[in-house]
Amino acid sequence: MLDDLDKELEKRGHRFVRYADDCNIYVRSRRAGERVMRSVRRFLEEKLSLRVNEGKSAVDRPWKRKLLGFSFYWRKGEAHIRIATQAIGRFRQTIRQRTRRTRSGTLEAVIRDVNEYTMGWTGYFRLADTPSVMAELDGWLRRRMRQLVWKRWKRGKTRFRELVALGVPRERAGLGAIGISPWRMAASPVVNEGLSNAYWQQQGLRSIVERYRQLRNT
Repeated sequence: MLDDLDKELEKRGHRFVRYADDCNIYVRSRRAGERVMRSVRRFLEEKLSLRVNEGKSAVDRPWKRKLLGFSFYWRKGEAHIRIATQAIGRFRQTIRQRTRRTRSGTLEAVIRDVNEYTMGWTGYFRLADTPSVMAELDGWLRRRMRQLVWKRWKRGKTRFRELVALGVPRERAGLGAIGISPWRMAASPVVNEGLSNAYWQQQGLRSIVERYRQLRNT
C-alpha cells in the first residue's frame, strides 16, 4: 500500500527514503517541511486510510532524526552517515547483558556470544562514517570483558596468581589484590597489562574496529 506513497512523493519531486512504514522526506527549509508534512498526512489519511504516528513524526534537522538506526552529521560542508545515538545505547545495553558480572558459563561461551552480536552489528552499521565510534565501543567492550574476568577471579590471591601467570611482574601484580570495584580495576594499568588486547585476541574476541575496516575496504 505504501508503494502509492512512493509514487506520490516521486511525482512531487521529493527526495525521500522509506523502509516499511518508516519514511524520511528531505526538503530545503522548515517551512517546506511543515507544508510537506501536512500534505503527506492528508494523503495518507484520505487516500490510503492510514493514520500517522504523531509521536514519531516531526519536522526537524536531518542530523536530529534517525532512520533504521542511522543519522547524519556535517563535516567540512558535506553530509556523512553516522550511527544514531539510540542505536549506540541499544548496543551498550545488549553488551551489558551479555557480559554481566554474574553471568555463568565459560569465558569461551561468553566470547562466542559477544562475537555473534558485535560482528552482526558492525556489518549492519558498516556504512557509517564513524571510525572513532567503533574504536570507542571496541575499547569499552574490552573493559567490560576485563571486568567480567576480574570479578570471576574473586579473591586477592587468585588475582595475584592469575596476573603473574599472564606475565605481569610480581611487584605490579600485587596491586591487583586491593579492594577496588571491578569496573574501576578493569581500567587500571596492571589489569590492562595482564588482560591486554593481545590476550583477548588469543581468546578469540573479535575486534569491532578490525571488522569495520575490513568491511569498508571491500
